[in-house]
Amino acid sequence: MRLYHASTQTASEPRIVNRSPYLDFGTGFYTTTNLAQAEDFARKAFVRRGMEGAPTLNSYECDMGRAGRELRVLEFSEPNEEWLEFVVHNRKQGRDKALEVDIIIGPVANDDVFTTVTLYEQGQITARAALEMLKIKELFTQILFCNDKALERLTFESARTVER
Repeated sequence: MRLYHASTQTASEPRIVNRSPYLDFGTGFYTTTNLAQAEDFARKAFVRRGMEGAPTLNSYECDMGRAGRELRVLEFSEPNEEWLEFVVHNRKQGRDKALEVDIIIGPVANDDVFTTVTLYEQGQITARAALEMLKIKELFTQILFCNDKALERLTFESARTVER
């Protein structure tokens, strides 16, 4: 499976950088299956990091079937209440240390979805209302590699600068 990682530099040897534990799935090495989304994230990372480096799209190959057989994988196949609670918990408290998984797969709560999740998080809408609102969004898949054992499954293919 082809996976993409957005950055401001080439990541030929992926590693986990603890920028913020309060992300959708917690700390780890985030990838996506969607090329356009990864390019957009690379541009945003470049701006957020003070225009240092260059918006960079890193591409990898990963045998997800083998990884699924050999590693502990938590997968959310759709944005459901369990996924929503998981994302909200991680954004507030970071991923639970007791959750022993190597890879987490599920929908991206990206900028387009952020408002809906925030409304739910603040108690302004119910989980059911949030999930109904998310049904009309195009959600892409993100795959988080939680540790070095999982990162070993990634084979670096290439890196290129994304047009700003």
